[in-house]
Amino acid sequence: MQTEGISRRAILGGGAATAGALTLGPLLGNTAVAADNATPAGAAAAQAAKTDYAAIGVRPLINGRGTFTVLSGSLMLPEVRNAIDKAAREYVQLDELADAIGKRLGELTQSEFGLVSSGCSAALGHAAAACVAGGNPDLHVQLPDLTGFRKTEAIIPRHSRNVYEAAISATGLKVVEVDTREELKAALGPQTALVYIMAMPRVDASELDTRTICDIAHAANVPVLVDAAAEILTIPNVHLERGADLVAYSGGKALRGPQSAGILLGREDLVRAAWVHSAPHHGWARGFKVGKEEAMGMLAAVEMWVQRDHEAEYATWTSWLKTISRRVSVVDGVSSEILQPEGLSNRTPSLRILWNAAKLGVAGQTIVDTLYNGAPRIAINAASSGGQTGLSITPYMLEPSNEKTIADEVVKLLKNPPAAPEPPKPPTVDATGTWALKITYAAGTSTAHELKLSQDGARITGTHSGEFVSRPATGSVSGATVSVRSRYGEEHGDSLDYTFTGTVDGDGFSGDLSLGEYLGASFTATRQS
Repeated sequence: MQTEGISRRAILGGGAATAGALTLGPLLGNTAVAADNATPAGAAAAQAAKTDYAAIGVRPLINGRGTFTVLSGSLMLPEVRNAIDKAAREYVQLDELADAIGKRLGELTQSEFGLVSSGCSAALGHAAAACVAGGNPDLHVQLPDLTGFRKTEAIIPRHSRNVYEAAISATGLKVVEVDTREELKAALGPQTALVYIMAMPRVDASELDTRTICDIAHAANVPVLVDAAAEILTIPNVHLERGADLVAYSGGKALRGPQSAGILLGREDLVRAAWVHSAPHHGWARGFKVGKEEAMGMLAAVEMWVQRDHEAEYATWTSWLKTISRRVSVVDGVSSEILQPEGLSNRTPSLRILWNAAKLGVAGQTIVDTLYNGAPRIAINAASSGGQTGLSITPYMLEPSNEKTIADEVVKLLKNPPAAPEPPKPPTVDATGTWALKITYAAGTSTAHELKLSQDGARITGTHSGEFVSRPATGSVSGATVSVRSRYGEEHGDSLDYTFTGTVDGDGFSGDLSLGEYLGASFTATRQS
């Protein structure tokens, strides 16, 4: 079946003829759960539930960024919460449950079989293990030690290198990078366990698009795994139709299932083997446990996916963005535009708000930071275009009335901007030299890092070396304050982001270290003679 050029309804609704016939019936019970907060008792319980975070000092937020895991993904549907609650009230045998859910997921998604995992990353790991060892327990218990194994390599095209491929290499596989058809053909052999693709628009615009990869890999009897974590679930599945053998999704993003769940779909023999390589079975993946609650909750999310009115949801998101757009338009010099998405990932519209920073006296990032640290706490993104600064808002994770709150707070800050960051001062120190670092992480310390810096006026260049790798460093100087950043990007299959900000005093340099996703740290450094 042709998938390019199909309509939004065909992509999102998928299998309209079957969707109308599917019901949650025995899976979710006959209780109406969509209006679970309709009664006074229900509303009181919902309000009480919302106070639990505050009781332990955690501040909830309004999510206008999207389905980011660090922001706890998406909110589970009421039907999913109900399925989890019902599943928690009885015991089952997990192998039997996996078999029944696998068949049902296959029916719902028009694939051969399905598996619920503890997130998309776990699904990728289980799939890789299945491609290495099949369903053979004697081989399974040896992972990730591949000594004596025939299949020891995973091929990843350069366009698909990313931090999530760690799930593939965790099985012991060596990653082999390719960039052309000829390189792919040359790399394939009896040692190749699989080819891994990260689903994104640039893949199918490249020489190594999904169809091409699948054709070449299948000629060598090598399966292809697609990571579609952030994508909508297409039915029939666009990746399987293009030739992929397996495709994995996050459960806590577009599907609005449990954040700690994901699904793997595709060839029944490989998906069943992937189950062998998951808990409750032992071995390397025992820690990736899926309880009966997450399993049934994830199934409920897929059941709901084929019943949800995706067109109506999209219209609602667009209406929220129009509300914000109308409200910010009252501020002179502010423009806004609703942008439509490309591809299938995080398939929602977004709103871009732009203005001249000099005229309004505030940058987009300053407003982003103020909203995130304010009350109510609001998470949105900074944006820029054509020399203008601004904001970007994604509506998928918003709840009704959030759009009005965001609009009110943004307009307030545009009309009465927060204080701008202090402008840079002329340098009063010279940070040139080799600096031996001591880093105190949130847990543990390291003395193996080194900065080699050169200063030209207020500009810093150099290198940052650590336990893992040496990478370029850049930075700036303001008075006696020096800021130096190094980044090792996803194009290598890893991601490390270090920003050292501190004061130089003679041959000493100390301050705070921002590590991106790895929390904060502090450092001291001594300039070497």
